[in-house]
Order: sequence, then C-alpha cells, then structure tokens
Amino acid sequence: MNSFSLKQRIHKRFLQTVSKLALVLILCTTLSGCNYFILLGYLIGGPPSIEPDFDAQTSKSLTDKDVTVAIVCYAPLELQYNFDGIHNDLAKYTTFQLHQHGVKMVNPDRIRAWMDENPDWDKPEEIGEAFDVTYVIHIELHKYSLYEENSSDLYRGRAEGMVTVYEMDENGEGDKLYSKEITSFYPLRAPRATSEVTFSKFKKEYLSRLSDEIGRLFYEYYRGDDFTHAI
Repeated sequence: MNSFSLKQRIHKRFLQTVSKLALVLILCTTLSGCNYFILLGYLIGGPPSIEPDFDAQTSKSLTDKDVTVAIVCYAPLELQYNFDGIHNDLAKYTTFQLHQHGVKMVNPDRIRAWMDENPDWDKPEEIGEAFDVTYVIHIELHKYSLYEENSSDLYRGRAEGMVTVYEMDENGEGDKLYSKEITSFYPLRAPRATSEVTFSKFKKEYLSRLSDEIGRLFYEYYRGDDFTHAI
C-alpha cells in the first residue's frame, strides 16, 4: 500500500470518527436523560443490534435454510376507497424489505394474480398451500392515514394493524404461529408541511417506513436506525 492510499484511509476514518462524535454531542444536547456511557459505546463500537421479535418469540427465523415466505395484506373497503391499492402497495413494500434482508419471498404480483383468479379465498393458509411456502405473513390494516389529525396542511403517516404468521405443514394446513399488533406514525418528532413535499413522495416515504417497521419483526436492526426518522 502506498503512502497516499494510507493517508486516504486515515483521513476517511478520522472523518467517520468526527461524524460519530458530532452525533453524540447533538444527542446529548437535545435528548433529556442522556446516558453518556451508552452514547460512548455507540461512538466506539456502533449501535447495538436488536433481535427480531419473531425470532425471540418462536425460536425460528425467516432466513433459515429452505424457508420461503408469502405476504398477503388486507385493508377494509373504507381504507381502500381513500387510499387506492394500499393493501397491494404495503404487501409489495414489505416483500421488498424482507427480500433485502435475506428472506426468500414469493413475488407479490404472483400472489395478487392468484387472488384475482380465486376470488372466493378467505384464509391466508390457502395462499400458503397454493404457493407451497413455509410461512404466510398476514398483514391486517385497521387504520391508515397520511395526514396529521384534524389537518389538511400537514403530513403525518399513521397506521394500526395486526401482523400474523401462519406456519404451513406438508399437508397444506396452516397453524397460527405468531401475532403482533403494530402502531406506527411518521415522522416521529413533528409533522411535515404539505408545501415541502408532494403527496406521492410522502406516500412512498411512509410506505417505506411502515414496511420497515413490519420487517423489523423479522430481521435484525439497530437502536440508532430511528435517528433519521425523527424529523
């Protein structure tokens, strides 16, 4: 390695350390009850990882060998009327998040086509049998909005629902293995003015955020990941 490359690496590492230190100082001045030891640990070794809730509760993992997963999302007709295709969009976004974290997923377009061809289906396990998967994740949206309460000039994504996992057996039967309520809102600190961002862009931002929150039930994440979502 020549001296110029070595200087580049040292300079890059120095900038990374300074950036981390700046973040720690900002947090210590803006957050109440700042724990300096925790923040110092973040500076030195990075943020601690958090085990997926699904793994902790079931002692299983979606990334285990030969595991395949299908996602189906349900939203009441009222939500579909106000947010056209929200159930399909959320299924796609969550599928993408899990795929990005090493989970073998069924293409959501294939699932949607099957549901269109089989309009009488009424149980998530039927989808699991049709696609011969290990697990079916059923996302049921109860509430969904992109606006701050009692406002048409401020964006704030909000959602409530239930995530349920069915484990399929060799006979195509499914048993409920895991269930978790979800409550979500974004941005965390303050709503966003509608003059700052278009509706379609904010919708995509919140779908990405919401699908990541759901995905975190199944993949590892870090305590510092929410810092970028605070504003």
